[in-house]
Amino acid sequence: MPPYAQITNHYQTKRLALSKFEGMRKWLFIILLAGFAADSRAQTDSGAVYLRFPAIPPFSITKVSDSTRFTKADLAKKKATLLFIFSPDCEHCQQETRALIANIDLFKKVQIVMASPLEHHYLKKFYEEYKIAEHPNIIMGRDPAYFLGSFYNIHSFPALFLYDKKGNLIKAFDGSIPVKQIADAL
Repeated sequence: MPPYAQITNHYQTKRLALSKFEGMRKWLFIILLAGFAADSRAQTDSGAVYLRFPAIPPFSITKVSDSTRFTKADLAKKKATLLFIFSPDCEHCQQETRALIANIDLFKKVQIVMASPLEHHYLKKFYEEYKIAEHPNIIMGRDPAYFLGSFYNIHSFPALFLYDKKGNLIKAFDGSIPVKQIADAL
């Protein structure tokens, strides 16, 4: 066999092996893509814990007013509940709090639990600035373990969760929401 025929034969063998590799690469890409798609769906489902368990979660916060514990068991029975997860340094949270207090008459029959993971001194300043003590239906406290934030998979503040008199989730609100819209959901 002439030397150029050996070289041509060698390149044809390499080309055949490369085309087989290209076919395997396409299948590998398809398998990986399907795996990533399945994984992303699984992560989305795991983030919506509050949708799988639509009752008020078993939270525990430290009240700003007197540093005592306040839990789900301390909530008034047969009364709607608004869980308001916030940060005192969040401008949207401040606006939502001002609007809530200005329209507190819309929430006379609602117990409002405001919870934040920030340190007590930040919450105390907020508590005093917005005169929360003047509103007996508002409980403000610190959620040091950020249980509520994790339970609701919160990505931004404020986050509000409205529950009916039986403790079942009515609606979740993300970000600044007109308080009239929250009251209308009752």
